[in-house]
Amino acid sequence: MNPRSYAIPRPAPGAPTAAGRGPARRSLPRRLAALAVALGALLGLLLGTAAPASAHAALIGTDPAQNSVVKTAPQRVELTYSEGVLLSSDSLRVLDPRGTNVAVGAPGHATGKDAGATATIALRTGLSQGTYTVAWRAISQDSHPVAGAFTFSVGAPSKTTVDLSDQAAVGGGAAGTLYGIGRFLAYAGFALLVGGSVFLSVCWPKGALLRPMRRIATTGWVTMVVATIALIMLRGPYVNGKGLGQAFDVEVMRAQLETRPGAALISRLLLLAAAAVFLAVLFGSYAKREDPAERADLAWGLGIGGGVVAVGIAATWAMAEHASVGIQRKVAMPVDVVHLLSMAVWLGGLITLLTALWAPSMAGAVDRSAIRRFSTLALSAVTALIASGTYQAWRQMGSWRAFTDTSYGRLLLIKICLVCVLVGVAWFSRRWTREIGQRGAAGMATASVPAARVKSAPVKAEEAAGVASGVAEPVGAGAGSGGPETGGGGGSAGAGGAERAVQLRRQQAARSAAQARKVRDADPARGALRRSVLAEVVVAAALLTVTTLLTGAQPGRAAEEQKGLAAAPTAPAAGAGAPSAGTGVPTQIALDIPYDTGGPNGKGTAGFAMSPARAGTPNEIHLLLTDPGNKPVDVPEVRVAFTLPAQHLGPIQVPLHRLDNGHWTASGVQLPLPGDWQLSVTVRTSDIDEVTVTKNVRVGS
Repeated sequence: MNPRSYAIPRPAPGAPTAAGRGPARRSLPRRLAALAVALGALLGLLLGTAAPASAHAALIGTDPAQNSVVKTAPQRVELTYSEGVLLSSDSLRVLDPRGTNVAVGAPGHATGKDAGATATIALRTGLSQGTYTVAWRAISQDSHPVAGAFTFSVGAPSKTTVDLSDQAAVGGGAAGTLYGIGRFLAYAGFALLVGGSVFLSVCWPKGALLRPMRRIATTGWVTMVVATIALIMLRGPYVNGKGLGQAFDVEVMRAQLETRPGAALISRLLLLAAAAVFLAVLFGSYAKREDPAERADLAWGLGIGGGVVAVGIAATWAMAEHASVGIQRKVAMPVDVVHLLSMAVWLGGLITLLTALWAPSMAGAVDRSAIRRFSTLALSAVTALIASGTYQAWRQMGSWRAFTDTSYGRLLLIKICLVCVLVGVAWFSRRWTREIGQRGAAGMATASVPAARVKSAPVKAEEAAGVASGVAEPVGAGAGSGGPETGGGGGSAGAGGAERAVQLRRQQAARSAAQARKVRDADPARGALRRSVLAEVVVAAALLTVTTLLTGAQPGRAAEEQKGLAAAPTAPAAGAGAPSAGTGVPTQIALDIPYDTGGPNGKGTAGFAMSPARAGTPNEIHLLLTDPGNKPVDVPEVRVAFTLPAQHLGPIQVPLHRLDNGHWTASGVQLPLPGDWQLSVTVRTSDIDEVTVTKNVRVGS
């Protein structure tokens, strides 16, 4: 092959490593590997230690009311959610005190307005007195499984022996962790596919001829295909909580594909087939076409087709996630598509640029104009990302307090901080982009002369013979040299000389490429840009992890609605007495819980008392707040909740009623199961000063 045809000269096997591929260059793969391990550890820590996905469809009403006592047995049970839910044959169970299901028929939706946000089931006649447990599970409209339980009593409360261990695995366990990892990989693959394709088609079309650059977009496509297939298989175990064995159950898989989330995943697979055609054209006829007119015509079709596919893939998330439920859905879904595309263009483009700047084989191939084009494109993407993210935050949060009171709000605060850090690093990247090549242009121009001379200058006779070159003797110089020792003759000597000439050219080209890289690395702006882009990629990957966790958290607006249900007063249970006079209420649990909200007058002690502290029976709770001087103190808000971690039940909010200065009480509080419950007491002393203190309490049977 004619060595003059090489676009990027490469040294022959056995040639000296003057091209800069020594330990200093091999450090890049090690750095990228370390980065991948660190991000994988972060993902595993966040997903592996997380509880099952918080409810997205919040339970906001029940009939009979939770913890209530009714005189006559109801004919049916009805639950109302904050959004529409999908029901299955085992979505509702009503268990009597012995654990027997007394529900009749299959659960369905009630009639009337917002019927899709309800679940109801008939009860058999002749129910005896006692405490009944309603165990429910459903799939919210944003594709996440939700589950819970509550109790009501007929005539009078009683003890219960109900086992709700099967409720614990819904949305959690190994299936929940693997499903979360699959979601993360799908987002990451989408960023690589879209960002890499945009960078190579808009910013640097010549890069589409280079294998390392093509590999970025193709890796994103393969990752998305594998992740989507895995999500389809894991969908059943994730929502049913019946174990990973259901991942291979064809009937379970078929049932899930008939739901809206399943249809979105199938649509994504079909769109990825179209994306494969797009990549074949981008890296084939478009990249290799030389005529500008033909290239422009093909670019229009490629841009329109690729844009339609990218929008379609982004819409598969918007049609099945948070944007598809709640207020202003018709606005939220297009905004969500813009948010996802902006993320993909920015993050995927950053990874593509990082590869072009750091990969040893690139030899500074990416030019200054391509970097500047991407800088302008990234600025537009960031602007759209911030604008769409601001709207999404307003829509999902509902109030400022939700930022600190809900897990969704706290994750969103982390995301906002990461975005601010990312924008700050991006500012430095734009600064180095403007300065790149200005101080190193002279050196790079000088360094380009030897490379051109290597391609055009003829090989001297003494260089071909290998006797007067300043380069180390090529590999195989003595084998077939045609010398007297071998008796090869003149023809053999001519062949050996031609071979050595080719090897010499490759060695000289490798030296010239190494010199060009040295000049490139000597440009302080290019070196600083490489480091700032690497920092952007690290922060952006962490941002993507937090975004994945946000998709599994309950939006703040729904959490506030659920708290509103807990704050609604309920009728006291029959037999629940009033607080005793004098020394107080006889209790089986008595705790002093110190708290400090961090603001003025924020220190104090919460005296908690619960009697008789048994599951399945009405309990009476008293909470007395005192200041450091042991005087009762009033606060704007105080909340109490119970969580049973072993069964993944809760939090069960307790409606408190103010009895006196610093004294709150609740009657008829029923906890469905005995065990080690986690008591959470939240005290708010001002609009911004609030603290939640937790203690473990044992509730008997």
